[in-house]
This record gives sequence, C-alpha cells and structure tokens, in this order.
Amino acid sequence: MAYLLGIDIGTSGTKSLICDAKGKVLATASAEHDIHSPQPGWSEQSPAQWWQATIKSVKAVVKKAKVARQTCKGIGLSGQMHGSVFLDDSPHETADALRPALLWNDQRTTAECDLIQKRAGGRKKLIDMVANPALTGFTAPKILWLQNNEPEIYEKTKHILLPKDFIRYKLTAEYATDVGDASGTLLLNVKTRKWHNQLISKLGIDKKLLPDCFESHVISGKLTKHAAKQLGLKPNIPVVGGSGDQPAGAVGNGIVSAGIVSATLGTSGVVFAHADKPTYDPRGRVHTMCHAVEGKWCVFGCMLSAGGSLQWFRNHLAQDLVASAKRKKVDPYELITAQAQRANPGSDGLLFLPYLTGERCPHPDPYARGGWIGLSASHSRPNIIRSIMEGVTFGMNDALQIMNKMDIPISSVRLSGGGAASPFWRQMQADIYQTPTTIINSGQGPAYGVAILAGVGTGVWKSVPEACSAIISELHRYEPQSVPAYKRAYRQYKKLYTTLKDTFPQLGKI
Repeated sequence: MAYLLGIDIGTSGTKSLICDAKGKVLATASAEHDIHSPQPGWSEQSPAQWWQATIKSVKAVVKKAKVARQTCKGIGLSGQMHGSVFLDDSPHETADALRPALLWNDQRTTAECDLIQKRAGGRKKLIDMVANPALTGFTAPKILWLQNNEPEIYEKTKHILLPKDFIRYKLTAEYATDVGDASGTLLLNVKTRKWHNQLISKLGIDKKLLPDCFESHVISGKLTKHAAKQLGLKPNIPVVGGSGDQPAGAVGNGIVSAGIVSATLGTSGVVFAHADKPTYDPRGRVHTMCHAVEGKWCVFGCMLSAGGSLQWFRNHLAQDLVASAKRKKVDPYELITAQAQRANPGSDGLLFLPYLTGERCPHPDPYARGGWIGLSASHSRPNIIRSIMEGVTFGMNDALQIMNKMDIPISSVRLSGGGAASPFWRQMQADIYQTPTTIINSGQGPAYGVAILAGVGTGVWKSVPEACSAIISELHRYEPQSVPAYKRAYRQYKKLYTTLKDTFPQLGKI
C-alpha cells in the first residue's frame, strides 16, 4: 500500500510521520535541534541542523514503519512559522544559510516594527493591508533588521525562505512557499492570497528575494536524486506546498470547517479557528491568515509561554518531582499535575501571569514579564502549580473571547499538545472556556496535517475537508461546569496586564 510522509520542522526538533492512504499512522520519529541565544531576547537556529534532523528522522521513520522506499506517494512539509533563512545562489546539494536563522520567538526587531508601521502609513493602515500588525516575531521586521545591522550579509542574500521552505529547497531544488506560512511574513495580501507588492516596495525589499507562493495541497516540486539518496527514498516523489505549523496542525486536528476550534498547548499556546472569509480584529490582537484549505482563512491567537510556563517550573522548581518520576518511570508532569489537583479552583487567590518570554496575543509586547500576584505565606506548591495552569488557560481564553466578539462560531474546542494529555487540564479548559472540549483520535499535529495535504495533492482524497471527515473523529468530550472561582479569578487576571504594562520595560533596568 502507498504511504504518505509528513515532515514538521519544529523549534525543539524535527518530526517525521508516515501514514497510509486510509490515514492510519504507521510510525513517527524525531530528531532534536539546538536553540542559541547570543544576546538576551535573541533566538537563532542553524538551518543545517534542520536538514540533518530531517535526514535522521526520515530514515528512522521509514525503518520503523517497515515500508518499501518506492511506495512513498507524496511528501508534505510543515514548520515553525516566521523564521528567516537567508541564502545565496548555492545549488541545493550544498546550500546552507548565510547566517543562523532568526526564529519566531526572537525579540530583537522592535525598532523595525515601528519602521514598518510608519512606512505603511500607521498601524490601522498596515492591518488593512496584510490583516496583522507588525510584531517582533514576524519575518518582515527580521529582513529589515538584517538590512540595518548586517548589511554585508544582506548584500549576499539572493533568497529568503521560511524554515520548512529551506528544507523544500534541499529536497526539490525549488524556491517555494505556501499561502499559510507566507501569511506570517507580514508581506502577503491575506485577502488575495498573493504577495503584497505595494507594501514590499514601501519596505525597500526586493521581491525577487521571495519564493513563489502555492496553495497548501499543490505540488511544488519533486524529490531530487541527490536528496532521495540522502533520505533513503526514491527520486521524483511529489512534494506539496504544505503549511506553517499552525494551519498544518489545524488540518491534523480537523479544524477545516466553521464552529470547531482548536486549543493547542505546546511550548506556545494557540487557539485556532477556521474562517470562510477573511475577517480580522481591527486592534490586531489575534492573527488572520490564509488557511491550508484552499480558498479559506483562519483566525488564531498565539501566546508565547503556555506549556512553556509549566516546563519552566518543572526545570527550575520541581527537581524533586522530576527525580521521583524517574524512579517511578512515569512522566514528571503526572506528578506535577497531581499536586495541582490538591489546590482549590482559583488557587486561593493566587494569580500567575504567563509572560515569561514577552507576549504576542492578545498583548503584542516583547517587554511583558511573568510573575505571581497575590502570593502569601498561606500558599503552597499545589497553589503555585495550579495557578500556572489556570493563568495559561486564562491567556488562551483571552483569544477565544476576542473571536466571540468577531462573530466567529465556536461550538466546541478540540485539545491537542502536551496540555491535552492531562484529563485534569482538559476539564479545567472546558470550565474556563465555558465551552465543551474534546479529544480526537489523532494527536500527531502538523506532521499529520501535511501528510493529509500530500494525500490531497496526489489524489488520495479529493479535498482537505473530505480527508478530515473520513479519518478524524472525536474520542471524548468534557462538558463545562460552572466554577465561580474561575470567573472571579479571570476578571482579576484581565486587569493585571493593563495595570503592570508600564512597569515591564523598566524591570530590565533595575
């Protein structure tokens, strides 16, 4: 039987997945990446590591799935959005970036964001042009940063690619991207699904540096002999446009029609909704981008330190629980969340702000910082842990509330990511969102989504909605309960950012 290969270039690692033509996942494999922070607020990676991780994970997943190399029907690519890869004209066999890639969570471009807004004619005009404000994580400000700070590198640059599209070039020798990932560059006219020539010109960027733009299921190239040999596959396998990790993950979760929303709790936290037409928040608090479904759009909010907040706690304040989990051979998060369940809803008045790496939605503020408010001698570790989980969920709820005001229908919320592994956190989300939450039969995220896109592009399914309807189903549903303590805590939580906003930029100067 033919199989489909999905490759996701994540922040912490690359994941490869193989499924058959009925959507059954046969195997997955991963390989890690390093993240470098040369200065505070900077976040960079080596694209060469992505390529080596792709080779390693693809070889491993083919071996684990026990499939013949000649039976791969199509390849889909996903990846972390907004990252900037600067290339010269080197052939794909030897291509490497001119400098480390600037990642989605890099915060160095505040001045460039101000410049973009000024050249566009103001924040409102910019949102009207590309449906989003200028944020430090996006690609366009990174390009201007390179112009302003490393002009010798910019002078050598002949191509600018997003992370997954660098891997596409290594696979196919084609410079290409897709409309979903391109939406996160701040250079795409999201309404027309084409590069925004007027804004690109205003910003002084040569359009020739940008790749061709495809719909997500469209074949963008074929596997070269050189790449096929390195990956242990046959040459000429079609590679489809794919998408950024958010639209791709939404396909993998079946978020391809109105009413069903996803909440993904990974390092970041993303609330994602399908939209049949381009609609955007005039204040730019959530993003509007092209969906991986042809002719459709999406609205989503991304908070930067969702599951990352609990991960920070695990790494720095729960070493005894990590050691205990190792002895018991269980996931340390099981012990951590078990402690949280010992605290009362609302954490007895303790609130946590999850802004450990700045924030993006609904507060686009690189200076925002995290912390506990209301901490007293009566609080213990269960309160602290539960307050982190509640604070993260309150932040996710901010995006849902904005979507409600945009008249985006929300009938249920599908949960995914590490946070979805905890039944306790699943119910907490239902109670705070006041919306049913569900778990589905596929929890493989972006890699699965782009394998589906590869199936559509190669004729396994006629459309993305048809594919998702055939292979994705709900396994469990959590009904919301009335928890007055959550309502009171959320009201207080919403006031804290506004109260502390002017203080945050001064903290680093103390």
